[in-house]
Amino acid sequence: MYLSRLILNPRNRAVRRDLADVQGLHRTLMRGFPAIEAHAEARQRFGMLYRLESPPLAPRLQLLVQSTTAPDWSGLERDYLARMGGNPSVKQVSELYASIQTGQVLRFRLRANPTKKIDTKSAADGSKRNGRRVVLRGDEALQEWLHRKADEAGFRLLTVRFDPGVADVRTLDAGRQVARITGHHGRGVLTIDAVMYEGRLQVTNRERFLEALVRGIGPAKAYGCGLLSVAPAAVHVDVDVRRTG
Repeated sequence: MYLSRLILNPRNRAVRRDLADVQGLHRTLMRGFPAIEAHAEARQRFGMLYRLESPPLAPRLQLLVQSTTAPDWSGLERDYLARMGGNPSVKQVSELYASIQTGQVLRFRLRANPTKKIDTKSAADGSKRNGRRVVLRGDEALQEWLHRKADEAGFRLLTVRFDPGVADVRTLDAGRQVARITGHHGRGVLTIDAVMYEGRLQVTNRERFLEALVRGIGPAKAYGCGLLSVAPAAVHVDVDVRRTG
C-alpha cells in the first residue's frame, strides 16, 4: 500500500478547474497510474482512494492519495503542485497496516458521504430494485451512519466529532454539517454531500478492518470520499461513544 501527499498550487488554472469539478480531479489523479482499457475499473484496479483537506495551522490545500500500486506523479500538469521540497511525497504504509491488531486503539480521519438507499423493494416481476440514495441529515443520523459502518468494518468508535471539512468548491452551506462536492456527470451536474469525521477507534476484527482500510468506507469513493486514515493513539481509552436515539 502507498500513501501520497500532494500539496496543490492554488494559482494553477488546472487546480482551480479540478477543485470545481470532482470528475476532472478524478481524471487528473488517475494520470498517476498506468492506463488500462476498462477506464471504469481503473480506480478499483489500483485501489485508489483520496481526500482533499486543509491541514491545521497550514494555509494550503493538499490531497492524500492511497493506492495498492506505486504511483508516478511526474505526469501531472506543470506547476499543478506547489514548488516546495518533498512535494509530492510517497511512502509505503503496508508495514503499518500489517502491524495493526485486534484491540488496538487508533486515531482516525474519514471524509464520507453518509447516505441511505430507498425504494429498494422488489418490482412486480420479483426483481430487486437498486433504489436511490438520499443524503442523511442531522447530527444523530450522521453519527448513527458511522456506527453502522464501524460495525461492518471491524471497529468501534471511542470518540468522534464531525464537521464539513474543506469543500472542493470552497463553499459551505451555512448551518449545515456537510460540504458539497460538485462536478459534471454526462450532461448533468454531480452533487455529493460530504462529512469529515475524526476521533479514536478500537479494532474489533482485524481482517475486516484491514479490508476497510484498502477498500474504503461508504459511497462516492471516486469523488474524494471513503479514505480511512489511521495513526497510533494511546492504548488505554475508557471513554465510549454511545449511540443516540
